This record gives sequence, structure tokens and C-alpha cells, in this order.
Amino acid sequence: MFSGSLSAAPRQLLAGLRMLIVMTVVLGALFPLVVWGVGQVAFRDKANGSPIERGGAVVGSSLLTSTFDGAQWFHPRPSAGEYDTLASGGTNLGPNSDKLVALIAERRAAVAKEDGVAPSDVPTDAVTASFSGLDPHISPAYARQQTARVARARGVSPERVTALVAQHTEGRQLGYLGEERVNVVDLNLALTDLAAAAK
Repeated sequence: MFSGSLSAAPRQLLAGLRMLIVMTVVLGALFPLVVWGVGQVAFRDKANGSPIERGGAVVGSSLLTSTFDGAQWFHPRPSAGEYDTLASGGTNLGPNSDKLVALIAERRAAVAKEDGVAPSDVPTDAVTASFSGLDPHISPAYARQQTARVARARGVSPERVTALVAQHTEGRQLGYLGEERVNVVDLNLALTDLAAAAK
């Protein structure tokens, strides 16, 4: 019986090797190709990174934010990785971290001063980074808080900027998932288009 099991070993090894090759082809090549093909047909923009084009050139992605310096722009959430796509991630600081508490207090004071509001009125997403540090969405409350500053810096009416915020406010996904949100990248591009149209 022992010698018989030894003679079956090469056959079992060969069967296992064949199964490995078949599964590698199916799961390592065919399945990814099918998923890629479906993405290209049904979700082309999203499958390719949701690029934003202006004048025939890609100027960004609606899935990733970057820093927008200056009072004339809507600001995104803070980023632990300085909006670097190669350093995406959070700080790993927990709610009991004195460093995180101090960082949030510092951000709250800076945002309140820049937008001319009381520190207690600053929304949470204005002072806390997203998990990736690249989330392009801010809350409608944070977007509305910034309208007066942006309008003043651009020399346009606050009503016009408020209307842009309303136009770029997205509802809950599927009507009940998540919260309303504003894509700050799309909103800032709309500001650019508004300025170009005014010339």
C-alpha cells in the first residue's frame, strides 16, 4: 500500500500542475480581460480614472483632489499626504492622540479666520482628512461656508457662487447611501469656466 501511494505521486503532481496552469489562465488572464472589457464598454470614463478634459488636454480627475491655493478657490479636505497620489493614506492618529487634537484645533482656527466664521461653525470635514487624503468631496455646509470668500476674491456676486455650489451638490447614492456632497474639483473647474465666460 505504501509503494502504491508513491507510484501515484507523479500522477497527482501532474494533475495539480495542470490545474494550476488552467486556473492561472482563467483567473489571471481571462477574468481580468472580461472585467476590463465590461468596464470599457459600460463605464468607460470611470474605468479610465474619470479624467476631466479642457481644451483637449486632461487637467485632472473627478475622483482625486489636489491642493487649491488662494482665496479664489474652494478648498478640499485636508490631506495627510499633501495630496500626493503616491503617498495616499491617513495619519494613523487616533481620537486620543494629543497631536491629532492639536492639529484639528490649528486647522479649525485657520479655516475660521480665512472664511470669517466662528470656530464652532467650522464643519468637521474642513479640519479632518479623508482616509485616502485624496477625496474630492466636501460637505455642502463646507462649500457654502466658503462662498463669501470665493465671491469676494473673484469679484462676483455671492449669489452666483452659491448657485454654482447648488448646481454641483450631488445627492445620496441610490437615494439613501451616504450624505449629500460637493465635488470640489468640478466646482473649481466651473469657477474657471465662469471666469472665462466673463472675459
